[in-house]
Amino acid sequence: MTKTSQIRNNDRSIVVGVGLKTEALSEIKENLLELEELVTAAGGEVVGSVIQTLPQWNPATLIGTGKVEEIKEMVRDSEAKFVIIDHQLSGVQARNLGTAIGVPVLDRNQLILDIFALRAQTFEGKLQVELAQLLDQMPRMVDAWMGSLSRQGGGIGTRGPGESALENDRRRVRERVSLIKKKLDGVRKNRAQHRSSRRRHEIPSFALIGYTNSGKSSLLNRLTGSQVMAKNQVFATLDPTTRKIFLPDGPAAVVTDTVGFIRKLPTQLIEAFKATLEESAEADVLLHVIDLSSPNMARQVEVVDQLIEEFKWTNKKIIHVFNKMDAASPEKQFKVKQFPRVFVSALTGQGLDQLKTLMADAVNELQTDVQLYFPRNEEYKIFDLDRETRIHRKEAATEGTICYTQLTPALLSRWKEYLVK
Repeated sequence: MTKTSQIRNNDRSIVVGVGLKTEALSEIKENLLELEELVTAAGGEVVGSVIQTLPQWNPATLIGTGKVEEIKEMVRDSEAKFVIIDHQLSGVQARNLGTAIGVPVLDRNQLILDIFALRAQTFEGKLQVELAQLLDQMPRMVDAWMGSLSRQGGGIGTRGPGESALENDRRRVRERVSLIKKKLDGVRKNRAQHRSSRRRHEIPSFALIGYTNSGKSSLLNRLTGSQVMAKNQVFATLDPTTRKIFLPDGPAAVVTDTVGFIRKLPTQLIEAFKATLEESAEADVLLHVIDLSSPNMARQVEVVDQLIEEFKWTNKKIIHVFNKMDAASPEKQFKVKQFPRVFVSALTGQGLDQLKTLMADAVNELQTDVQLYFPRNEEYKIFDLDRETRIHRKEAATEGTICYTQLTPALLSRWKEYLVK
């Protein structure tokens, strides 16, 4: 039912940057460079690029007819197999452009979904990608069908069969979407059980978030000594990976690596990857990993900050982790405004001790300083307390022992009868 990856290895592609005259040309060019990176990540080879700014979008082809002719010539001269446009296309626009140019025309969303299809390895990852592709296809299907029917000129006898074929296709897609959502609900419930188990055992949790290819997986490997696949490419990680970490003078914690963000992240992906995004939503602390060496660092931070707002994570504690300091000029550090922050290199290990200290401090901030009094006949419970948290000091009292420690809200509830008022 669903498409797999469309672009094959070394498929020659032409990329098209588009924008309205009200947009800054520098931003359109930046976006086009990112599109070229995405084509490379999908296995394609960029053999030409072109930019057009318009006073308004063309409803039939998005871009102007003169530019369509220019791209057609570029395709002929370069023997390109695909044209990719840095904007969302309707079904009608994609079909009209493909017919006029003579090769398939994809938009940015389809290209990102293409990369996800390429990267999906696990059962869950493949299901999420298929769901995102189907959600993306549904409006295009309706749009393309309606466009082709309207071109028949309407009239008696032209509408029924088309609408019935469209309805059949839509029904099949809806049934498949419903089935995948049920399977993914099972995955979400399973994850929720793991998270509630961690909360029951009072294990603090961190989630690595950030722009795609900022080095989150490499950082996870460095922090936890694990061997998660880390590659210098966009969307190398689709499935969340959770590993245990030992912080200085603190309890064991867990760190989860999640899928990277990108400008104009397709809404279908957000819908399909809900189970994955919940890992970040439920974390105690977010580690926002930022590529200090990227020339587009400020824009990338902006994109992630906007998504943090959209996902309603602004109430969470966030540590800004500026990665790849070994590849960035030292002056770049002085331009950084975010706090709390730390500069690290997942490649060399620089700054990791400072990061772990910040993480331990963040865990401590989740806790409250308390005094607990244990009467002599219940002093044996101090052993249980010591297993759950670090006891900083003990003092003998006339009829028992006072313990000075820090407790999370859940532990406060558990030990409340021993709290010294």
